[in-house]
Amino acid sequence: MMTTARKPNAIFILGKPGSGKGTQSCNVVQHFKFAHLSAGDLLRDEMKNEASEHRDIIKKNIDAGTIVPVEITCALLKRRMDEICSKGTWNFLIDGFPRNWNNVHGWEAAMSESVNLVFVLYLDAPEDVCIERCLLRSDGSGRTDDNLSCLKKRISTFTNDTIPIVNYYKEKGVVKSVDASKSPEQVFNDIRDLLTNTLMDQRAENGFG
Repeated sequence: MMTTARKPNAIFILGKPGSGKGTQSCNVVQHFKFAHLSAGDLLRDEMKNEASEHRDIIKKNIDAGTIVPVEITCALLKRRMDEICSKGTWNFLIDGFPRNWNNVHGWEAAMSESVNLVFVLYLDAPEDVCIERCLLRSDGSGRTDDNLSCLKKRISTFTNDTIPIVNYYKEKGVVKSVDASKSPEQVFNDIRDLLTNTLMDQRAENGFG
């Protein structure tokens, strides 16, 4: 599918834990013609597939808290994008990827020629706001990592590993930042305006929409 003249279009969405990536991803999917892809969800689903050649190595890395080889992550993203493109959807919101330099290099090697990266949507919120949100959601989220100790580590990892990636894309002129400290409704209003204006500019050039 990705070898045809038409390329899928992708937006990366990045932000600290608690910045609202999941909430805003759902909003974008509901209001625009996007498919939402989560690298983490794809890896967890593949790990459950007993017939998968990647199952054991994914499980080993997830159990150890280490990064799954980016070649596997990109292969899963590409496979899922092919499936969705075959059904007529060509616009993708990719959640929580790329997280580090290895992810960036893997994407550029495997995907940059076959996917049009439109921009990186960065949800910018202060650490204290993100922590408060995660702690408030922890009772009903079912996530064992929504506690203060884990959150501090996750935010530290984001700062050390992912902020340099955001800065890299800023230097390339493809980052769109949104103040994610506002209410979810206000944040989506900003995202909606940003996407509407950007997609209008992109449609003629890249077949977006």
